[in-house]
Amino acid sequence: MRTTAIHVFTIGAAGKSAERFFSLLAGAGVKRVIDVRLYNSSQLAGYTKSRDLPFFLKSILHADYLHLAAFAPTKELLNDYKKGQLSWAEYERRYRATIEQRRADLELSPEVLDRSCLLCAEPTADHCHRRLAAEHLQQIWPELTIQHL
Repeated sequence: MRTTAIHVFTIGAAGKSAERFFSLLAGAGVKRVIDVRLYNSSQLAGYTKSRDLPFFLKSILHADYLHLAAFAPTKELLNDYKKGQLSWAEYERRYRATIEQRRADLELSPEVLDRSCLLCAEPTADHCHRRLAAEHLQQIWPELTIQHL
């Protein structure tokens, strides 16, 4: 059993300049960004487009990039929440059930997670699935600490 802490961060790109985004990651000592977005290549993704972000991370931070679609919400779940057809509580319940069914955590290990940062679009973690994903991982690995950037 692992007893050393696993440090995981989360960050949302919306509302952050590239300078602020990369400065937050650098200040936290992030070694890998784990992209948990459903849409990571649209125009709205800006400097965090899946095609460009690995280059920026490697060039600026010497950090790795990993996209894990298993942690993204389903299109239907995200659309229903954004349209106001689901409460946050119902979104949380359904999202948690989705990632448990997908067994998304099997794609990760404590070594990969340590000093990694879960990336999503939402500016804050309070109503974002990246927080839920981090909390799910913390249930599996209780030595995991979460810091929202």
